[in-house]
Amino acid sequence: MMCSVGDPFDFNMEGKLPVKHYICNDCGNKFKGIGKNVKCPSCQSSNVSESN
Repeated sequence: MMCSVGDPFDFNMEGKLPVKHYICNDCGNKFKGIGKNVKCPSCQSSNVSESN
C-alpha cells in the first residue's frame, strides 16, 4: 500500500492509468492526478479542473 499525504508522488504508471494535469479552483495548486475522484494534495478540495 502506498500513502502520500500532502507531498507530490511521482512514479511511472505510463501505459497503466492516464495521468492528467489538474488545477485546484480553491487554492490554485497545480498537480498531477489519477482516477475519477481527484482531490487537491494541498487543501484536500475536490473542486478541481483539468489543465493543459
